[in-house]
Amino acid sequence: MTGNLINEQLKQLPTSPGVYLMKGADGTILYVGKAADLNNRVRSYFQASSKLAPKIQQLVAEVNELEFFITSSEYEALILENNLIKRYRPHYNVRFKDDKTYPYIRIDINEDWPAISLTRRLRDDGARYFGPFTNVRSVKQTLKVLEGIFRLRTCSRNITGTDKQPCLKYHLGHCLAPCIGAVDKEEYREAMTQVSLFLEGKGEKVVRELERQMNAAAEVLDFEKATKLRDRIRAIRDVIEGQKVAAKVSGEEDAIAFVTDRDQAYVQVFFVRGGKLIGRESFALTGTSAEEPSQIMTSFVKQFYSSATYVPPLLLLQYPIEDREAVQEWLKKKRQGIVRIFVPEKGDKKKLLQIVAENAAQGLRQMKIKQLAAPSALDSALKELQEKLGLSNLPVRLEGYDISNIQGKEAVGSMVVFENGRPKTSHYRRFRIKTVPGANDYAMLQEVLSRRFKHVVSDKPAGETWGILPDLVLIDGGKGQLNIAASAMKEAGADKILVASLAKENEEIFVPGRKSAIVLPRNSPGLQLLQHLRDEAHRFAVAYFTKVHRKKTFTSSLDGINGIGPRRKRALLKQFGTTRAIRDASLEDLKAVKGITPALAERLKEQLG
Repeated sequence: MTGNLINEQLKQLPTSPGVYLMKGADGTILYVGKAADLNNRVRSYFQASSKLAPKIQQLVAEVNELEFFITSSEYEALILENNLIKRYRPHYNVRFKDDKTYPYIRIDINEDWPAISLTRRLRDDGARYFGPFTNVRSVKQTLKVLEGIFRLRTCSRNITGTDKQPCLKYHLGHCLAPCIGAVDKEEYREAMTQVSLFLEGKGEKVVRELERQMNAAAEVLDFEKATKLRDRIRAIRDVIEGQKVAAKVSGEEDAIAFVTDRDQAYVQVFFVRGGKLIGRESFALTGTSAEEPSQIMTSFVKQFYSSATYVPPLLLLQYPIEDREAVQEWLKKKRQGIVRIFVPEKGDKKKLLQIVAENAAQGLRQMKIKQLAAPSALDSALKELQEKLGLSNLPVRLEGYDISNIQGKEAVGSMVVFENGRPKTSHYRRFRIKTVPGANDYAMLQEVLSRRFKHVVSDKPAGETWGILPDLVLIDGGKGQLNIAASAMKEAGADKILVASLAKENEEIFVPGRKSAIVLPRNSPGLQLLQHLRDEAHRFAVAYFTKVHRKKTFTSSLDGINGIGPRRKRALLKQFGTTRAIRDASLEDLKAVKGITPALAERLKEQLG
């Protein structure tokens, strides 16, 4: 229910553009937003709760006071909103997860002998800044590459040109050594210009200028200088060669996509300059639960470009953004040129965004694994599972199982093993389903568990992998899968081992003997470990199914071709992998396969079409 103070403040709201702050009872800023019309926007939060999203309902329930700032335009409101979010980091705003400043590469062009350095402070001091970056290690690697190619100084010496001894970097070929007068200002400035162009993604322009200088040096028989320039050109071309991406790119653009995982999003940005992918950075956002994709993308674009040192003329976005006109106007003033915001639906630009999104998904997985792999996190996860699942000991060994098939065909099962919270791939096992006809995942799961746990009562030596028993077995699914698993393990004599199921929709944990599900917080290390185990079992099952299905499809296509038996099928599978690849192969390529005669090669081409 809206309090008296809020009601009075709502009456005072102007219809002007501006920024509003929602505060809790203790004065904490809960949310910062902007509006073209403060009155309409803020009042929309205090309508009937049934019309509000759950996250907004929760926010409004905590609001005790409002504050607002009037601005002269929506553009000014956008800038103020950005600054306030950075300053206060409100809980209900989508915001960068890490409360830190990102690294930049800095070149102070106002100095006589500019040094190149890494900094976390973006100042309005006339220096050139490049960034932001998220990985300090990659920035340091970039600086090493630049040192080796362009040889700008990285020291903080007072340069007089009269020092008696240069530092070690000069002898290693990583510095032009202005400290001893080994280079004049014109040549040093030229190197600085080339570094700037290189960092802007204009490597080809640098190469063209160096080639001109190399040819000029060769014409006057200065072969030593020409050789050095040639080596520099090769080094730059090696870097450019590594900037290719599996999609056609052109011009200057940033491509942005993200994936979400409960209350966080993982964003990937690809930087395309001069038709080359010159770099990529990833950012974690928090506060994204129940937010629409367009809201998440809007928040990221505003926050990222408020600290970016360069804005390209084109932004390729996975989702459209809100306040598009205001954001484009803001970016136009930052760039001092037109900026287009585009959400492609087809073609090369759509393909590029798909690649960016795939990278974001992979990055999120790696980030979660890295977070969970920390010893303290693993220890907390195992202790939490022991407590919440009622285990007498720490679950040192976990086994996860999954089934993969298409309508019962080529059905396979997987078993993955984690020890002390980490994958133990040498103990992973795969199963071909042998006894279940048709599509019956329950029966397939029962077969896999029966085959695995029959080893419990066998006479296998204790050192055998099969003889090592898990502390916990995890199945993907709900109560139905759990009951089947428990029955199979009991029949195999392994009913003393706790089995649990993890239902994907709400991430609920079910164990035998409990009517209600065990619900752990979404950010709990115990739940994250179980999710990792389940996802790894699924990945391993799908990978095996794909291999089996591909081989079955491949070999069945070759059945009936006279002269192609099991041995030659294996040789063709090893060489080409797919029937299509055989069909597309030349006669010479086919004849190069062991056992394939010229006559067989021609028969293959004819019968495969």
